[in-house]
Amino acid sequence: MSIQVIDRLSRLLEVIAQYDRPVSLKILSAESELHTSTTFRILTSLIENGFVEREGEGYRLGTKLIALGHRAAGQVDLKETAEPIMAALCDELNETVNLTQREGDEVIYIGRKIPNRMMRVEQVIGSRAPLHVTAVGKLMLGSAGEAAIRAYAESNGLKRMTNNTITDVEALIAHCTAAVQAGIAFDDEEAEIGVACVGVLLLNEHHQPLAGLSISAPAERRQAFWGEKLLAARDQLAVRMGFASPEAEPQ
Repeated sequence: MSIQVIDRLSRLLEVIAQYDRPVSLKILSAESELHTSTTFRILTSLIENGFVEREGEGYRLGTKLIALGHRAAGQVDLKETAEPIMAALCDELNETVNLTQREGDEVIYIGRKIPNRMMRVEQVIGSRAPLHVTAVGKLMLGSAGEAAIRAYAESNGLKRMTNNTITDVEALIAHCTAAVQAGIAFDDEEAEIGVACVGVLLLNEHHQPLAGLSISAPAERRQAFWGEKLLAARDQLAVRMGFASPEAEPQ
């Protein structure tokens, strides 16, 4: 059952959260589709309770609401939240889905869902791989910028894992930069011959890399459209983790 005042309050908070600066009463009223007097009354109550703060002629989220948000985010477990999303993707595509994070110059596999088929790729939880030979690792490198990629190459040496491994730093910079721009990266049998991968990056609330979602499969089975599937799964995970707001439903 919908409670009107809570619905209106929620709409106002969502509008405020879309801006990185204080928002005027006029804009809040227009974008929430509420009368100015109604908007003002709700904002006044939110201010009294610490959920909104007045700054000049505008309004922004209050410290109490931000603190509650951080507490809620801290209670959300990445692996637990990702598990049903990964399972659904694994069932749909019938391929292995991985959850990875960065540790130093490597990615570590912290979660996986494997299909029930004879020919499949199994990434062991806890196993590691150099950043430059994995799809998600390239995105992590690219998001850190050119200087960080050069520092990585100097410390890592760009070890060759297969004949497809990128071992030239300029080529790696170009590859990682393009991957970040596309939002999708590929491993073309660079870590292991016969195994190909597609990966995307999950950013936290500070827009910093938190984890990667990827699909691994025998090279001959990899499909380009997997990237779009991963992006959709990534966005769903971001919303459930509290890193992004779902689009407002039509009124």
